Amino acid sequence: MEKCTGCGLCEKACPFGAIKIVDKIAVIGDECTLCGACIDQCNLDAISIQRKKFIDVDLSQYQNVWIVVEIKDGKVRNVSFELLGKALELADELKQDPCTLLIGSNVKRFIQDFSNRGAKKIYIAEHEALKDYHTETYSSIITGIISKYKPNIVLYPATISGRDLAPRVAATLELGLTADCTSLSIQNGLLLQTRPAFGGNIMADIICPITRPQMATVRPNVMEMASIKGNDNAEIIDIPVKVDLQNLKIKTKEIINAPTSVCGPPVCEADIIVSGGRGVGCKENFKFLEDLANVFKGAVGASRAAVDLGWIPKSQQVGQSGTTVSPKIYIACGISGTIQHLVGMKSSDVIIAINKDPNAPIFDVANYGIVGDLKTVVPLLTEALRKRLQNNN
Repeated sequence: MEKCTGCGLCEKACPFGAIKIVDKIAVIGDECTLCGACIDQCNLDAISIQRKKFIDVDLSQYQNVWIVVEIKDGKVRNVSFELLGKALELADELKQDPCTLLIGSNVKRFIQDFSNRGAKKIYIAEHEALKDYHTETYSSIITGIISKYKPNIVLYPATISGRDLAPRVAATLELGLTADCTSLSIQNGLLLQTRPAFGGNIMADIICPITRPQMATVRPNVMEMASIKGNDNAEIIDIPVKVDLQNLKIKTKEIINAPTSVCGPPVCEADIIVSGGRGVGCKENFKFLEDLANVFKGAVGASRAAVDLGWIPKSQQVGQSGTTVSPKIYIACGISGTIQHLVGMKSSDVIIAINKDPNAPIFDVANYGIVGDLKTVVPLLTEALRKRLQNNN
């Protein structure tokens, strides 16, 4: 602390109120969680943290399986309930508790949603300044909470925010992190994390035997959501935090939403998806797919090839480098079926393939296949379905 000038930046930055300025010197109290927020703000390198090396740490003190909930537009994203479903399974095998971390503004209203679905403990970090996601504030708070409560496993959604948040927490705590997992299980007491590698051509199994917590981001739409059990008996742990947005190094000036679906709901939320690939032929031919999707009140998706050609927005891309989907019906039109695309849609309940090439790999995973020109097949299918629906009404 010899370099400290008592500027007070660290006091304002501490989300847990652990720093006080006394006689122009920063004094760090027992409330400190080693989150590191003060270090980021100190311009004089007057503060440092010496974390214990994990070779000197008793890993058995790290208990329970946590999920970090993502809230967007005032609603809990479905991927959070999917993470809870997997957390319940992992915790049961480990004989530990499934726990939920709710962070944001006015998030206590979601307590019952997770309590009813089986969460044993719900940690709440609530502050009006946490309404919008900021890397600095969210990562500092979560880092501090993890340091204090010592979970065994922490799962994040592999969304834009989750992919930004988890690496920052992992880097601060010097932990391992596996990104974009499609499968999780317990092997010899460790979290076995499975994710696509080498362009999706193989599946890699990864473990973190030395550090805790074991952390992973998990793709949406690959796990089953936790069902509503109606227990509503979770233990609630309220964690007081304070947030000063004035000292953020990066400030949000404007939020610009990505282009929305060309037809119907976003692909990540649709029950029925009609997707097109290079075989669609041109941008104008996507009108055939839009018409069919409209009959279903579904969404239009695409392979990477169609997106790269500029026929459809990136937000509609399905696959390893796009969105992972799990609809009730997936109709693949003019899509050959590369492994990168299959990774993103193979968990669909029913897959219907339409392709001129009878040897296209997509037929190997399809429940139903139609060999033919989509420009002929899709309009006929659209008209038949439209008449069927009119007759039923």
